[in-house]
Amino acid sequence: MLLAASKVLDRLKPVIGVNTDPERSEGHLCLPVRYTHSFPEALQKFYRGEFRWLWRQRIRLYLEGTGINPVPVDLHEQQLSLNQHNRALNIERAHDERSEASGPQLLPVRALNEVFIGESLSSRSFNINRVATQAVEDVLNIAKRQGNLSLPLNKELVEKVTNEYNESLLYSPEEPKILFSIREPIANRVFSSSRQRCFSSKVCVRSRCWDACMVVDGGTSFEFNDGAIASMMINKEDELRTVLLEQ
Repeated sequence: MLLAASKVLDRLKPVIGVNTDPERSEGHLCLPVRYTHSFPEALQKFYRGEFRWLWRQRIRLYLEGTGINPVPVDLHEQQLSLNQHNRALNIERAHDERSEASGPQLLPVRALNEVFIGESLSSRSFNINRVATQAVEDVLNIAKRQGNLSLPLNKELVEKVTNEYNESLLYSPEEPKILFSIREPIANRVFSSSRQRCFSSKVCVRSRCWDACMVVDGGTSFEFNDGAIASMMINKEDELRTVLLEQ
């Protein structure tokens, strides 16, 4: 689904995903799992108009700064080591000198699911930010002691608080906003992080890295080294047209 969506920039062209491996994939971006084994039923519903269009927001990306390279590397086509990856990124600029500071350049892809900068591809914002019942129980116990509260700290309350917090991390794919998360932020005498996650309409990240990459939807990589600035925002023109079928 992500690979197909990355090839479609026309907001009026529908893209519909079918989860072909429901045993190993949740398939959040695809049709409900039941239609994997009864796809003719889904086709009949499409034919009868028993669905609604779902306009998924996508993230538009710009790169600017010194030494930027807007040429993508397709990670679906090849499995690269770090040295091979660096060579692939440098093929297009082999005869160019290091560029001076340049204005924002629009990248040729739109992110449907996520943009990772300095993070593994197996991570997801929900799993980064969700809390476990054990952590909630510990916090409630501390609050009870410190505030002299008479809370009935039973399993039902702990699970209710945990579920309500975790559900607050989810939002409609049609909402025009970005959720950014900082995984394992450094907090010491020199560095601090007041916000580890937040909703925003625009996010800018300045690279302080070497041999670094920015990966879009786990399939497309861009060089993202010291001096480069990535800007991410939502634009209505980038919406992906897909469908919503009832279970």
